[in-house]
Amino acid sequence: MISTRNFLKTVAAGVLSSLAMGSAVAADITGAGATFPFPIYAKWAEAYKKETGTGLNYQSIGSSGGIRQIRAKTVAFGATDAPLSGADLDKDGMVQFPAIIGGTVPVFNLDGFGKGELRVTGPVLAEMFMGKISKWNDAKLVALNPGKKLPDTTITVVHRADGSGTTFNWTDYLATVSKEWLDTVGRGAAVKWPAPTSVGGKGNEGVAANVARTKGSLGYVEYAYAKKNNISVMALQNKNGTFVMPDDATFAAAAAGADWFSVPGMALSIVDQPGANSYPVTTASFILMYKTPADKAQSAEVLKFFDWAFKNGKQMALELEYVPLPDSLTKQIRERVWNQVNVK
Repeated sequence: MISTRNFLKTVAAGVLSSLAMGSAVAADITGAGATFPFPIYAKWAEAYKKETGTGLNYQSIGSSGGIRQIRAKTVAFGATDAPLSGADLDKDGMVQFPAIIGGTVPVFNLDGFGKGELRVTGPVLAEMFMGKISKWNDAKLVALNPGKKLPDTTITVVHRADGSGTTFNWTDYLATVSKEWLDTVGRGAAVKWPAPTSVGGKGNEGVAANVARTKGSLGYVEYAYAKKNNISVMALQNKNGTFVMPDDATFAAAAAGADWFSVPGMALSIVDQPGANSYPVTTASFILMYKTPADKAQSAEVLKFFDWAFKNGKQMALELEYVPLPDSLTKQIRERVWNQVNVK
């Protein structure tokens, strides 16, 4: 006859075993990387967990960190705004696909000026970030903003302190529109910032916070962070000569003609696209996965999550001023990219 104590031990062991099995089945998806898409990934994850019970544990640590984590095989997917080259993908045995489109915007903190009340061109922005234009009342800024009384205030440049796909996209744009920037600074996830007044911030969150609390500052963040923190954004001149403000419509206009499969690994730059309504610093954020993952079940869950997001997350993306991928593109991603991931 089983004693009461032994019976309770048996029941407890059974309950713990069941809980362990249940947690294994419902294990959260693990991912890490870019801060640029974090707001929409968080929103998708909340809705997805309500519907399926599966959560997403995403570390918003910057694109360089995401690449390191997926290469170390500590997460099921990496996220980067600075896409890997086709050669690097082949070497690592990985695939890459865009998940969302958004924009990087010039944000500023200047008394008396709000959202869209200052205009700037790409070449002038490059000079501001180089420190060649060091005051807000510089003649070039005055000429772009007739009738505005710009103050004799020093420009404090706020940039990313960590390796960042947002920085890659921002410097990609500045290098495209300014030969001097290309020759002296270049493009990259981390660069040597030349302006003597430069200060760093970790993540889009850190840059947004520094701009919000620093009078006279100028920085760059993914647009959702500017909206969330109510930071002023400059109107930026596009390739057609039109001054445009960032939103889902101007991002969509820039992305409309993109031929994603024209470049190995879909690593397409869509900065400085032509079109009257195109926003000049429109970019995609990418997902990295192994073709032969160590944990096939986790990778299968990653594909299920993004499949759900592509089908059900469009309105959520638009609410945060991101641009969801068109159905025609997500169909191609399923057929031409995801079929390379062995999850069986």
